[in-house]
Amino acid sequence: MTPTPPVVLVFTANDPSGGAGVVADVLTLSSLGCHVLPVITAITVQDTNGVQEFQAIDAEQIDEQARFILEDIRIDAIKVGMVGSVENLAVIAEIASDYPEVPLVLDAQLMVQHQDDLDSEEIAGAMRDLLIPHSTIITPDVRSARMLASDDPDEQSDLPLDVAAQRLLALGCEYVLITGSQDSSSKTGNTLYSSNGRMRNDSWARLPGRFHGAGTTLSAALVGALANGADMNTAVQEAQEYTQQTLANAYRPGMGLLVPDRLFWARPAEEGDTAAATPQ
Repeated sequence: MTPTPPVVLVFTANDPSGGAGVVADVLTLSSLGCHVLPVITAITVQDTNGVQEFQAIDAEQIDEQARFILEDIRIDAIKVGMVGSVENLAVIAEIASDYPEVPLVLDAQLMVQHQDDLDSEEIAGAMRDLLIPHSTIITPDVRSARMLASDDPDEQSDLPLDVAAQRLLALGCEYVLITGSQDSSSKTGNTLYSSNGRMRNDSWARLPGRFHGAGTTLSAALVGALANGADMNTAVQEAQEYTQQTLANAYRPGMGLLVPDRLFWARPAEEGDTAAATPQ
């Protein structure tokens, strides 16, 4: 019998475009050799241009989906994406509290969680109180990091990212990876923090075009690396390298944004093309 690959429990929404959500998580984690247990938290109406509406799954069904499969299969890591509602977030936090030894990656991009600023503030408060304390690492973009670190709109816009990161760490997570900072017009940066301060700061070439699912890909690749046994520093490096490759090989399936190619390594390489290579 073939050994079981690393198993990742994923809480996220269904995105019919395949750019983000459960499809993106399954493609990314499968590409990195993991077996995925997807628990659907919401159904969205969206395309590659954006979200039109969504419907959260009932919190009781979230609990039943997860706990039933957890009685059958041992997990190596947990990823939390779009939760759909505060009630769902509370249920997920309660489940996570039963598995303190399992690394949990929280994809804390608030504009992904909800399109409405008021709803985002409600989700942010619940994340601070309930889910961040159970997270090994959270991966907010710059705006989300500031919103999570402060509930004062006047402070958020000018809050230094180093300060925001330390406030988030004080909530109970072990690491914070703030993504998408502006290093220059041609580069974007991601910074990893721990209680000791900055652990690493990585700059990446800003690729042409706009992408749907880049943050999802990064957080999924990160949890995949952790599930495979990497330490945090290595996992962050490998996740960034993989994500950059998916963006360099992105395609446009519709009339909207580009979608990262999580299976870039499986495509036939064109002569002289060095971008498509088996992920490390």
